[in-house]
Amino acid sequence: MTGNVIITIGRQFGSGGHEIGRKLAKKLGIKLYDKELLKLVAEESGICEKVLENYDEKPTNSLLYSIVMDVYPSMNYVGTTLNQQIYQAQFDTIRKLGQGDSCVIVGRGADYILRECEYLTTVFVHASMDFRIQRVAEFEKISDAKARDMILKADKKRASFYNFQTEKKWGLASSYNLSVDSSDLGIDGAVDLIIDYIDRKTGRRIED
Repeated sequence: MTGNVIITIGRQFGSGGHEIGRKLAKKLGIKLYDKELLKLVAEESGICEKVLENYDEKPTNSLLYSIVMDVYPSMNYVGTTLNQQIYQAQFDTIRKLGQGDSCVIVGRGADYILRECEYLTTVFVHASMDFRIQRVAEFEKISDAKARDMILKADKKRASFYNFQTEKKWGLASSYNLSVDSSDLGIDGAVDLIIDYIDRKTGRRIED
């Protein structure tokens, strides 16, 4: 790959965002950070990876934090609650990734954390509900009704986390450089579109 590039992927649950990120990273020959990010955060912060998984992409319930953020909106976690420590650890790790080699980062509000990165391209992957239900039902081996319920709960959690931690709205097209419908393009088509977009945006070919 020619030149440095950081790609962040926000995604609706069941839209294939992780698979798109994985294939994108493989095609470009760069690292992917999704669940892998939690292991890296654990290594750098000393926080147990299992604990990180329990708090992954969940907004804090701290009333004190909400009050502090109303008064000092530009500040990141300033308290000592576990929620705040975990978010700060993820924040610091993602910032370091943005200063390093090319990579793909899935979720965790990385697009906002790295908003000042020179080589950043932010992507949001969405899809029709039918497409997502089919994928989730097949992968989890559950009924369509249970898949739909899982999707709605996961999307609500991700939206709450993103909207709470950033100054943008989760899933809104204007919050990202590129919004991709994987149910129209398919997983591979979405990967190709993202690469083509970055090529056109940067004026250079990033794929070998």
